[in-house]
Amino acid sequence: MVNRAKSVMTALLGLTLAAPVVAKATDACRTHGQAALVAWTQGHYDQVGKDFSPVIAGKLTPDMLRQVWGQLQAQAGSFKSLGALAPQSLGGQEALVARMEFSGTPLAAVIHCDAQDRIDGFRVVPAASVQAATAAPEPAIASAASRALPVPSPLGPLPGTLTLPEGKGPFPAVLLVAGSGPHDRDETIDPNKPFRDLAAGLAKAGVATLRYDKRTYAHAAQIDTQAFTVDDEVTDDALAAARLLAQQPGIDPRRVFVLGHSLGAMLAPRIGQRDPQLAGLILLAAPARPLLDVSAQQVREQGQRGHETAAQIAAGEQAIAAERKLLATADPRHPPAGSFGGLPQRYWLSLHEVHPVEAAKALPMPLLILQGGSDFQISPTLDFARWQQALAGRPHTDFHLYPGLSHLFMPAGKTGTVADYQAPAHVDAQVIGDIAAWVKAQPAR
Repeated sequence: MVNRAKSVMTALLGLTLAAPVVAKATDACRTHGQAALVAWTQGHYDQVGKDFSPVIAGKLTPDMLRQVWGQLQAQAGSFKSLGALAPQSLGGQEALVARMEFSGTPLAAVIHCDAQDRIDGFRVVPAASVQAATAAPEPAIASAASRALPVPSPLGPLPGTLTLPEGKGPFPAVLLVAGSGPHDRDETIDPNKPFRDLAAGLAKAGVATLRYDKRTYAHAAQIDTQAFTVDDEVTDDALAAARLLAQQPGIDPRRVFVLGHSLGAMLAPRIGQRDPQLAGLILLAAPARPLLDVSAQQVREQGQRGHETAAQIAAGEQAIAAERKLLATADPRHPPAGSFGGLPQRYWLSLHEVHPVEAAKALPMPLLILQGGSDFQISPTLDFARWQQALAGRPHTDFHLYPGLSHLFMPAGKTGTVADYQAPAHVDAQVIGDIAAWVKAQPAR
């Protein structure tokens, strides 16, 4: 699916229900947090928010908590057990963390409280992301220079990193646009950091990059969830980042490219429509079908691999079918009330209006479309093959399929589930080499 983790379509790569501004872990916070988690896992959704702060109480309604709990089990398997909350330092902040066992893959609940011991952070992440797991060693960026370059957004700057190759330039440059969920600039997924790998490898090959923390990662607490759209999540900040990148010393403003991964790849043609000065688009693991169709496939296949019952799988598919029917008749001027999979209907309606293949057909700029042959989230046969068929004969369009590589363009694991992402790895060198060669071969706009 698309990376990362706020609904059924994000494969639990960092599910965020609500995130805090300040973290605090006291005995009272632990008591409140444990009670909320017990109520949630036992299906007492109206009791979960008893000790929520006002900020998240309005966002995490009983109905939303019920929907997200169902989607969690559709992706991670049936719920088995809940551990005790214990203090842990995460990203320099103190938090309370409890392990959650599911039949498919373990998760972890992360709780934060405000100064009044009210819960103001309530999220679920992959268990490996809060364990002392050994990450893949950071690749060396030989003779490259990296510096902070914040990207402007309506909610405040998005921390970013500009990486330049050795030499004076001007260099071609690639903007890295992450998949769904609250990703940091490295697109960190368990111990792996695909965008860090891409920045290192491309710099070595003479290509600059800019990567940045998503708005949902850097400013989650400020987001108006009821008004949230896919442009808020991806498109608008990518456009601002591309403009910023083109203005930097050492960058050739006529050779700025956008590389999107997963949801970022699905939105790349939309970004190209709104910035025709881009030199080209690079799509990694791009959905060609509506995301609810991709989600239904994931619910079915991941449920089978996670030993879900036929009834559980059918329930997930029926929920998606009902959502698809609702969106088909919805009025964009008056989005339906409520949410689906932890996201407001306004978001789903905005996503329903995105048609990446049709948008790509009309673009004047070159396209490079890449796909891992062992990707269990975005299908090589149902998505990548559709891109190939739809864009056959289009000038300046290249395709690459990499047998044995996963959704992260790393060596595929054995389970065919998100548990595979817990193994440290790096983006395949051939993928990076192909991207660099293609970028340098494209003419300036």
